[in-house]
Amino acid sequence: MALDIQGTDYLKLPVGTTIQRPSVPASGMIRQNSTTGNPEWWDATTSTWLQFSQPAGYSISYLVASGGGGGGAGNGGGGGAGGLLTGTTSLSSGTAYTITVGAGGTAGTSGTGAGSNGNSSGINTVATSVGGGGGGSTGGGTTAAAAGGSGGGGGAGNGAAGTSGQGFAGGNPATQASGGGGGAGAAAANAAAQNPSAGGIGVLSSISGSAIYYSGGGGGGTNNGTGAAGGLGGGGAGGYAVAGTTGTANTGGGGGGGGGSGASYSGGAGGSGIVIISYLGSQRGTGGTVTSSGGYTIHTFTSSGTYNA
Repeated sequence: MALDIQGTDYLKLPVGTTIQRPSVPASGMIRQNSTTGNPEWWDATTSTWLQFSQPAGYSISYLVASGGGGGGAGNGGGGGAGGLLTGTTSLSSGTAYTITVGAGGTAGTSGTGAGSNGNSSGINTVATSVGGGGGGSTGGGTTAAAAGGSGGGGGAGNGAAGTSGQGFAGGNPATQASGGGGGAGAAAANAAAQNPSAGGIGVLSSISGSAIYYSGGGGGGTNNGTGAAGGLGGGGAGGYAVAGTTGTANTGGGGGGGGGSGASYSGGAGGSGIVIISYLGSQRGTGGTVTSSGGYTIHTFTSSGTYNA
């Protein structure tokens, strides 16, 4: 049976949000999606709702920051910042992209010594960044700083390397002072006697609609004096006779190194990562926390999920 509609007026489609899509879609279904502002149809071949008005792909900008490394214990080195990747690419409309947001590394303690590495973040098939390296320790367990997105700061040994294009090296230690963790924007300086070095600076980005630093290294700890500051971008401060502070959540900041002075104080845990997707114009995809700024739609993921393009 054929349906022949003639005239010059209109045919009104059913209207509903993305959440209100049919629970059991079937081939031939069409509807107006009030979330995206576009009509869509169910493609049974790919089992995906596709939008009539969109081309095969559209351009996005992205920022991917991994979890920062944990700071080392007992005059420990600062944790390295999570690796940071930014860029532009084209996504395929109707495709689901897995988003991974890495957790920060655990803090070094008197038993474990060095901090652990952070976990990777990424947009599958687009970009994956490396977790930050754990800060080294002066004793009690593992002492070496670890390489990562940015390298951990040195405690008993030298600072570790970062990953090219994602971050920089941690600083080397000196007498009664440890090196800061590397940042995504710069390496940490080397410590001087009784003067631990600050964490390396992160990278400034306005992709979220506000100018924010991401992926700063954790500051180095000390046995004498004052712990060092974390780098801009969420890095935690190192300590003296206190534990290092935690890297700021959802920045990729490294944890601060723990202090010494007769006891082995714990480092600070690394901050968790973040993934941000931005594109010009009204909302086209779904997933994450959706905001808008300056004509751009922004999807922010502070935990793992799915971006439906």
